[in-house]
Amino acid sequence: MSGKTYSTVIENFMRYVKIDTQSLEKDSAQTPSTEKQRDLACLLRDELSELGASNVRYDEEHCYVYAEIPANLLIKKRVPSIGFIAHIDTSEAVSGANVKPRVIENYNGEDIVLNEAANIVTRVSDFPMLKECKGKSIIVTDGNTLLGGDDKAGVAEIMAMAEYFLKHPEIKHGKICIGFTPDEEVGNGVEYFDIKGFGADYAYTVDGGALGDINYECFNAAGATLTVRGKSVHPGGAKNIMKNAVKMAYEFISMLPDECPENTEGYEGFYHVDSIHGDVEKTTVEFIIRDHDREKFAQRKQIVRDCVETLNGKYGEKLFTLELKEQYRNMREMIEKELYIIDNVARAMKRVGVEPKISPIRGGTDGARLSFDGLLCPNICTGSDGHHGRNEFACIEDMETIVEILKHIVLLSCGE
Repeated sequence: MSGKTYSTVIENFMRYVKIDTQSLEKDSAQTPSTEKQRDLACLLRDELSELGASNVRYDEEHCYVYAEIPANLLIKKRVPSIGFIAHIDTSEAVSGANVKPRVIENYNGEDIVLNEAANIVTRVSDFPMLKECKGKSIIVTDGNTLLGGDDKAGVAEIMAMAEYFLKHPEIKHGKICIGFTPDEEVGNGVEYFDIKGFGADYAYTVDGGALGDINYECFNAAGATLTVRGKSVHPGGAKNIMKNAVKMAYEFISMLPDECPENTEGYEGFYHVDSIHGDVEKTTVEFIIRDHDREKFAQRKQIVRDCVETLNGKYGEKLFTLELKEQYRNMREMIEKELYIIDNVARAMKRVGVEPKISPIRGGTDGARLSFDGLLCPNICTGSDGHHGRNEFACIEDMETIVEILKHIVLLSCGE
């Protein structure tokens, strides 16, 4: 960053992205799935303590960080306790080690060459948010890693908001609850989250994209593992004997409707084959099923079951076995009962000159599960985009504005 002084939120962000916190699906049976997530968790614990936050606590077993900023209202009136949550881990899709952030000031709105030697280019046609960043400053990488805006941008913004209220006790507010979680990227972000101890009446995950985004709808989600068992014999004498599990797995995939992430948008659901590995005797297919509509989601799961049944019937024996696991549900079902918590965000955005854009998430957040576990928790923007890839970027001015939005959410809750 060439020694230049930036705002608190950007200084935070640059510090956090240099800490590798990548989580790993293969180790997701334990929380945290990677020990290196503890490095950032402990740093956040220490920074919150140094800032003067109350009830700072670190769940040493599971790597959660909690803190509070007590209410300081002169008149003891009942105002809601508001929570802000972000996850510390980054996706395993691309390395998060040795991140080298660089700032492009007065961005010209054109394609960005991240790494000329490797021909890694961030194209405006692929990331329309870049059009809104023209004339602003953006943070990118050298193309060798992801940036970590998902969700260290959210972490940095929450920490900057917390620092503001802790350093300005003259600003009156209700109780503010802060939580940082591990393993969101592998689906275990709130597995051990202490909702009661967190102490919020409702909360927001700061884990979205472009400035102005508000999300209270997400996918209904399931993960699936298909195991195909074949029979291996010498190819020279294989006729009517060999059963090639690799080919049979492909046969299953070809039976699925052609509704995949690269062909869908908005409220359109999908099937996404994430990995396939194996050999003639045994092949495993990992995939996910997503849909916003509960009935369509149920239909998608049944289609998968029907494909398995059809193939087992075709081959005359149970060569295909399916393990289907529910992951999270569409939080709209819970949040639409209390839409004032969405209205407050929209009002906060308008206070700082941002037009709210309510849209569905084509994914999930920690807030989806929390909303069904008793803590309503919609999602708001972070000012970053291109998540889970080398083209990830964040806009400095947008991140700074989001900190202001968080402040106003707090102030609006107590009538300020």
